[in-house]
Amino acid sequence: MAEDYVPCDSNNHALNTEEGANDSLVVCFGEMLIDFVPTVGGVSLAEAPAFKKAPGGAPANVAVGISRLGGSSAFIGKLGDDDFGYMLSDILKRNNVDNSGVRFDSTARTALAFITLRADGEREFLFFRHPSADMLLQESELDTNLLEQARIFHYGSISLISEPCRSSHIAAMRIAKKSGSILSYDPNLRLALWPSAEAAREGIMSIWEQADVIKISEEEITFLTGCDDHTDDKVVLDKLFHPNLKLLIVTEGSEGCRYYTKEFKGRVPGVKVKPVDTTGAGDAFVGGMLSNLAFNLNLFEDEKLLREALLFANACGAVTVTERGAIPALPTKEAVLKLLEKVSPGWKAQT
Repeated sequence: MAEDYVPCDSNNHALNTEEGANDSLVVCFGEMLIDFVPTVGGVSLAEAPAFKKAPGGAPANVAVGISRLGGSSAFIGKLGDDDFGYMLSDILKRNNVDNSGVRFDSTARTALAFITLRADGEREFLFFRHPSADMLLQESELDTNLLEQARIFHYGSISLISEPCRSSHIAAMRIAKKSGSILSYDPNLRLALWPSAEAAREGIMSIWEQADVIKISEEEITFLTGCDDHTDDKVVLDKLFHPNLKLLIVTEGSEGCRYYTKEFKGRVPGVKVKPVDTTGAGDAFVGGMLSNLAFNLNLFEDEKLLREALLFANACGAVTVTERGAIPALPTKEAVLKLLEKVSPGWKAQT
């Protein structure tokens, strides 16, 4: 099949030429890296006979996920001035993600992560970033124009671990917020990357109250609150819901998700599939949710629309776990709708 033509500027950056595309632009900030995944499942890194490389990094996964669903997205971050870095930037371009906010560092390499797939499809991580280029993004390198165009600005917590990237992250949040963007936060806890558990907890919570939308996992509830019962609504509302928050989502893996707003709360069941690899499932969920939110900010006030959007997001995650890798497995809108029509009678009528 011929590769789709993607219009670019003089620096080989992808341009989004759809009329009105920036009206729903989601700008994702943070890390992009190479995942090395064993070619067989259920083995340790030492036992793996070989590895397959795949593009990854949660914020980049979300950007590609949104674009693949037909939305408008951009990525801001730093890569190594090396073959892997240019490969990753090109992958963004080929997936129609605006990569004009990508910078390259000649003093540090693109980050690598070796990911083991256990027999149950869950992951274990080994990172190589000592330091990696994503950690070295300077505030002066931020694409202010791109940030000011964002309807939604999405980020994680890995970019908060060390300077200068931490200050760049906070500056980007400030620019986006001042321009009227919705701030979306997925902490995406990777404890092995932080100096200590306490540093991780403090770092993640340091920007908590600035977010409009937060997505967390059940494990992150336990880690952040110190409470064993992550299903307790009172724990979530008392310890994690803050006055400025418009939407808090708790993902429950294959079981679905819970949602909390100032006006209502509830649960949306998951979409059952046979998992092959859970890498990228949470990012696919976030991409599905933000792609809907970017087109309709009324989701915060309309529970029926919010539930439909979250069911769609659950289906995005479900499609993703049926294939290996993160970005390679992210679904098209057609694939998601096909799964929903199969498992959720009446879905077609809703959409």
